[in-house]
Amino acid sequence: MSTLSLENSRESAAPTKGSAKSSALRRCKVTSTTVVAKKPTRSVVSKSEKGAAAKMPPKVEEPRGEHVTKQERMLSLLSQPDGASIAEMMQVTDWQQHSVRGFLAGTVKRKLGFSLTTSKLVGDVRRYRIETRRGC
Repeated sequence: MSTLSLENSRESAAPTKGSAKSSALRRCKVTSTTVVAKKPTRSVVSKSEKGAAAKMPPKVEEPRGEHVTKQERMLSLLSQPDGASIAEMMQVTDWQQHSVRGFLAGTVKRKLGFSLTTSKLVGDVRRYRIETRRGC
């Protein structure tokens, strides 16, 4: 008799498959009675712009002037026979002094591999120039 009482206690402790599903389904089937109406999306273009855009022909792409990067400006300054001073490079690129020196050390010397030379005459500022440019 003791074995029957253990089996009965195990069955009552474990939930039955049907009871767990039925309670979960009952919870999921609850629906909300409030309905949220979505607002229609608004156009970004105003009414006056719509009329003007319809009347004007589409724009033809205008050829733009060549975009010269600051790196190209710096390399053209440094490739001059006299070279360039830090003040001149600061003026052309609108960089600060430490940024110009970092460009010279990091980009010109390390990344591009140019040999950078400096010269300073008595009473003159230090001038930097590259010996030869690649492709020239």
